[in-house]
Amino acid sequence: MSAPRQSCLVVLSSAAEGVTSQSFNTCYTLLNLSFNVQLASPNGKNVEYVNQDDTNRRWFNEFRSKSASNPIPLETVDAARYSALVIPDSPGALRDLHKDKDLKQILAYFVKEKKAICAVGLGVAGLFSTVHDGIWSFEDYSLTCTCLYELARNPEFPSLPVIPEDFVKDNGGKYSCSGEADSVHVVIDRHVITGQNVQSTITAVQNLVLLCSHNTPISHDVNGTSGRLSPRV
Repeated sequence: MSAPRQSCLVVLSSAAEGVTSQSFNTCYTLLNLSFNVQLASPNGKNVEYVNQDDTNRRWFNEFRSKSASNPIPLETVDAARYSALVIPDSPGALRDLHKDKDLKQILAYFVKEKKAICAVGLGVAGLFSTVHDGIWSFEDYSLTCTCLYELARNPEFPSLPVIPEDFVKDNGGKYSCSGEADSVHVVIDRHVITGQNVQSTITAVQNLVLLCSHNTPISHDVNGTSGRLSPRV
């Protein structure tokens, strides 16, 4: 008799700036192979999937017709039910997830229990919600996120409420990024996996699946176009 599937919580921004369609499509497709996937957003609001193109527009049309596409409110999430948490690249995370109190509580539980966390690109801003009394839950973690050069190309850059690279550095995180913009760069430190950009989504999520299947803490930097890590023993 096969073991029951683990469950994975995918946290999505409900801000108008939305969730990057390519990153979400990759996350959801890969995670569905190994987990029972539950979507959640602030107040359970609908999600805007931005930058759709001809290669994924049909997939999203079909996806939205399914009940599984409707996120539940973050405030109703029982963190103990999930083995992993994923935040795909989300421009909207800079507007809502970075200060969401419900996400803060969920992440605090994941950090305490050392459960697997994966955040990609601007979705890493969701981890910023865990500052308490000036102390960030992810200080001393090695992390990556959208680098300043990549973010500066955003026309809304001057009005952004938070700059992810600066936040990580200013709050005690150990930041790194690829020397070339838009290249794959993934950092794994203990139970936390972060990807620099949309291009890093597949490698980051593959490593989350590996981490959960082996349940082995690993620490490594990944640079390249593809590939997975072997757990350290």
